[in-house]
Amino acid sequence: MKKIILDTDFLIGCIKFRIDFIDEISRIIDSNYKICIIDKTLDELRNKPNYKLIKGILEANSAEVIDTKKDKKVDDLILDLADENCIIATQDRELKRKLKEKKISCITIRQKSYLVLI
Repeated sequence: MKKIILDTDFLIGCIKFRIDFIDEISRIIDSNYKICIIDKTLDELRNKPNYKLIKGILEANSAEVIDTKKDKKVDDLILDLADENCIIATQDRELKRKLKEKKISCITIRQKSYLVLI
């Protein structure tokens, strides 16, 4: 089963552009998967205006919260967790570049209206 790890900017972008990321992920991923989020990502979202909405969507879809060492930056934590059984959902260019170097798949927003797997 693949783990799809959601990044802060990805979640904020999906809410901003009114993209149903749960439906979109199921549209582009053919295999079984589990939605995951890093605890520190939730911490970053806590001060954002749409925190309750995002948290509600994640809870309604049984997203797994991954406990991490909180002394690292979120991008570094994601890179540490990323392996061949992970797909990372992000809008961060630098993170996408590093994931490409590691040959890790990535989900990103295109044309402010849908998601693609790269």
